[in-house]
Amino acid sequence: MTKITFPNTNNEAIMMSAVINLPPAFDEARTYPAIVVSHPGGGVKEQTAGAYAARLAQFGYVTIAYDASYQGESGGSPRQLENPYIRTEDISAVIDYLTTLSYVDNERIAAMGVCAGAGYTANAAINDRRIKAVGTVSMVNIGQMFRNGWDNDVKDADAVAYIAAGSEARTSDASGHEIATIPMAPLREEDAPNEELRQAWEYYHTPRAQCATAPGYATARSLTQLTTYDAFHKAEAFLTQPLLMVAGSDAGSRWMSEDLLSRAASSDKQLHIVNGANHMDLYDGEREMSEALSVLVPFFQTHLGD
Repeated sequence: MTKITFPNTNNEAIMMSAVINLPPAFDEARTYPAIVVSHPGGGVKEQTAGAYAARLAQFGYVTIAYDASYQGESGGSPRQLENPYIRTEDISAVIDYLTTLSYVDNERIAAMGVCAGAGYTANAAINDRRIKAVGTVSMVNIGQMFRNGWDNDVKDADAVAYIAAGSEARTSDASGHEIATIPMAPLREEDAPNEELRQAWEYYHTPRAQCATAPGYATARSLTQLTTYDAFHKAEAFLTQPLLMVAGSDAGSRWMSEDLLSRAASSDKQLHIVNGANHMDLYDGEREMSEALSVLVPFFQTHLGD
């Protein structure tokens, strides 16, 4: 595992921070398949994305987990901007970097992500044909989550207040006030509406997985993009790559993986359900991660080789 930095080809003023993992017995004279792993909204590379990337590398892949622009140790201001279009483009920027490495086979690049990072990965695959296979874990289409709620019980039109709040935050930010923020997961245990989201608080704000570079909030101005974003836009036509999704049977977010399963144009698509798991269990639970990898690894081997 090596920490690296490189300029973001979408905005070369932003330096991306990432961790690259090389397979066992790595030989720089060879070429290897590669997998880009994207972190959840509010997360960083040192958490679940980095854990999946490190374990996948053991099966013969060059893997890279990175901090999104404006987040973690990557550059960009305002800090904690969660613009979904930029987050999607970050994935292609990381692939741009991978294609410059002599030991990466440009025809064998895949992408996977966790939570919102999985939704962004699906959207990147719709836009970027260099992605040959797509894996997701506890996928969240972050636009659906913001406008329809965790349990898909809010109508689109009832979410207009979020767009208004984001618009007002932009005015406030432009006036020089302190940057307005919103929580990406409960910031306090007592704010969690259910056990699953209490575990989200626990993951980000206790020794379970807290990280100094992951404060757990986003800029409120992000609501103007997040609320109207659809990570699966035009999946019916353009998401043709092989697709494997992993979700917990008890995950409130499961419906978003089911939605993409029904929408994706791919003729090779499947949803693997981990029985007894909720959304957060797949971030760091040993049993749950091992089961996820038990299907992800052969999926990538089938479509990328090893």
